[in-house]
Amino acid sequence: MIRKGKDKKDKDKGKAANGKGKENGPGPQDGKEQKPPPSPTGPPPSLINRLQLSSPLLRKDNSGRRGSSLFNISQKRDIAKLPSFKETSASNREDLFIKKLHQCCVIFDFQLDPLSDLRYKEIKRAALNELVEYITHNRGVLTEVVYPEAVRMFSMNAFRTLPPLNNPSGVEYDPEEDEPTLEASWPHLQIVYEFILRFLEVQDFQASIAKKYIDQRFVLQLLELFDSEDPRERDFLKTTLHRIYGKFLGLRAHIRKQISNIFYRFIYETEKHNGIAELLEILGSIINGFALPLKEEHKAFLVRVLIPLHKVKSLSCYHPQLAYCIVQFLEKDPMLTEPVICGLLKFWPKTHSPKEVMFLNEVEEILDVIEPQEFIKIQEPLFRQIARCVSSYHFQVAERALYYWNNDYVVSLVSENVGVIMPVVFPALFRVSKSHWNKTIHGLIYNALKIFMEMNQTLFDNCTQQYREEEERSPMMIQERVDAWGRVNKMALDNPLARSASTQQLDLINYIPIQQTVQVEKDMMTEENNDTSAPDAVMEPPPVTVVKPEQQQSKPSKKMLGELPRRKSNLAVNVNTYQTLQQYERVENQLKTMPSEN
Repeated sequence: MIRKGKDKKDKDKGKAANGKGKENGPGPQDGKEQKPPPSPTGPPPSLINRLQLSSPLLRKDNSGRRGSSLFNISQKRDIAKLPSFKETSASNREDLFIKKLHQCCVIFDFQLDPLSDLRYKEIKRAALNELVEYITHNRGVLTEVVYPEAVRMFSMNAFRTLPPLNNPSGVEYDPEEDEPTLEASWPHLQIVYEFILRFLEVQDFQASIAKKYIDQRFVLQLLELFDSEDPRERDFLKTTLHRIYGKFLGLRAHIRKQISNIFYRFIYETEKHNGIAELLEILGSIINGFALPLKEEHKAFLVRVLIPLHKVKSLSCYHPQLAYCIVQFLEKDPMLTEPVICGLLKFWPKTHSPKEVMFLNEVEEILDVIEPQEFIKIQEPLFRQIARCVSSYHFQVAERALYYWNNDYVVSLVSENVGVIMPVVFPALFRVSKSHWNKTIHGLIYNALKIFMEMNQTLFDNCTQQYREEEERSPMMIQERVDAWGRVNKMALDNPLARSASTQQLDLINYIPIQQTVQVEKDMMTEENNDTSAPDAVMEPPPVTVVKPEQQQSKPSKKMLGELPRRKSNLAVNVNTYQTLQQYERVENQLKTMPSEN
């Protein structure tokens, strides 16, 4: 404990030590920082030292970002310990409360010089804890003069410049592979966030007074902090913005608009933002409180923002939250099912199998809440895509698509519309049942075929017969296609313009791929006639390629191109990062009073 009678003396000592502001601390002439020795008048050892000593190691060298945020460090940082609220009379507590708020506006350096001003950092941390304790357990403490000072204290500590990219063209931060940067000033910043949450949640909080200070500019600065890499800070920001949305009705439209602007910038410009998942969590609770019928503004947000979010390459970082928002919209208005499914089919991945599995998961969540009359509108294009997924040679994609037949509600919807769905899906099921490499897929396909057979035996037989007829006609269709290309090639050679053209222009009509195509088709037909057990192995003929001579000459070789660079995350896991995150307690567990979502 710091003795009150020594405050003035300690302050003079700090000034004598070349303005360093540390009792018994080294001055600039020492050349290096040293841990201050224990003193009967100094503060007790705290966890701040241990956390800050490890904080420079939390940032990877190849992340492309600085180690911490950029704060405006206060020039005068030698603060004195103020008396506690219990030692002060009730009439003077308001003045003491404001003085402590002013004292907590002092900003210290936690990144470049973490061992500086340790004594004054401890005084500020104790003052912040006293403010949180006082505002939580006392009534009537929020007078009109307190509101601007409380908002100013939070703004001074929280609003700052986030670490920018040092080398935008180099390796950038990947939230899936790299470790997050833990904020160096978190020992103070965490208590500041706790204070603003208590400030917004007390019973005598008056939004009519606070709206003068918590305005649109305040919300805009708060939203900019969602790009912080520290997940603990984003957790507090999520809860804080949710409380502001519930308390200030006049800011709701502005908050939704600014969140939309963040998403637009993320989708169409940067594709880099750390707080998309947290913003979608807030939107999930907001959408849940929408009144019916939905406004056109909300429907436009679904079509223009939420659906295009599926095309970003970092979808896995926020897909559960995005799928929840989509399902909430469909539960509010089932008429939106068709534009949602069509939007998902538009952005359906073609070469990214893990992303395709996420799409299949989301579609099943949508089918769980879909109305039967809305299912009829989207059944044919949707199950054409599901049939393509069943035909995928990626095990997880095919397995996830076949799991649809284990969902009772989906099977009931298919049973009611089996006349449309079975002809679409049956060829893919029958073909994959003979050609897929995985035995588990075979078992799931037989289960799906059995379900179709039990639904409508006659239709199943008709689909089987139609499939066999198409397979028998496929060699003839291939030959017809080859003959058609031959006729096109002959017409091109017989064209008078082609005769009068130069030799280089004649080479634009490349006859060699046609001959190769004819030979390939004949070889395939020969193999099919010899092997009748696998009629499904018929493949589409290779397309005719028209290559310009100048392109053939200028085509670089593999040696000229060289191997493309490939980035790998080979850095070791930082133990301090995970230990710090494990010790962190979420905001919902700390706060006992959570206001209802409005």
